[in-house]
Amino acid sequence: MTIDLFIPCFIDQLFPETAWNVVKILKRSGVTINYNTNQTCCGQPAFNSGDTKNARKLAKKFINDFPEDRPIVVPSASCAGFIRNHYRTLFKDDNKYLQESERLEKNIFELTDFLVNHLKFTDFNAEFNHRITYHDACSALREYGIRNEPRLLLSKVKGLQLAEMNDSDVCCGFGGTFMVKFVPISTAMVEQKVQNAMNTGAEYIVSTESSCLLNIDSYIRKQKLPIKVKHIADILANF
Repeated sequence: MTIDLFIPCFIDQLFPETAWNVVKILKRSGVTINYNTNQTCCGQPAFNSGDTKNARKLAKKFINDFPEDRPIVVPSASCAGFIRNHYRTLFKDDNKYLQESERLEKNIFELTDFLVNHLKFTDFNAEFNHRITYHDACSALREYGIRNEPRLLLSKVKGLQLAEMNDSDVCCGFGGTFMVKFVPISTAMVEQKVQNAMNTGAEYIVSTESSCLLNIDSYIRKQKLPIKVKHIADILANF
């Protein structure tokens, strides 16, 4: 099977190692990867900020960068959920791109969803001898609809202990521009998230969303706390 790989802005610019690990595990799962080096942003940051004009411009570019009728895999439920649920809104008055949006809706897949539900590939023979806890990102859980898939993949990792934190499904305070516009509230939310994680005795907070992990890690580093963050792809690639 040939798939197109979309690497989101956050991973491309801030977590390039995670991008390479996504490639590593996809190859391990047996797919052939096509990567269009012209790809940029799906338009979500502009859309969330109310900049519909530039969101539409970026969405058109995304559609044109992924013209094939085949799976597009993205290591972010936030981006995948945005494309699935909001491209229709952007192009409600543009029949051509509305049809293209419908094509993308059925072809765009978050990484863990694609591995578990479409490839039926769950065991990478990975090993990670640490205690971790899992953060259910808002967009992953509510907009895209994944919960069990990441946990199933983590359960197959040798040496890994998963300790569920209280309120794992509560927002970390990132929320795109929310952390910039409402700093005190965002800080209180991430403080609670990290405290719940530390109460489990976990060494790592794991998620499918690099944006959440960026926010969480910034708080951890500032407070000099004895816990780290890790994208799920970085664990699955540890074989």
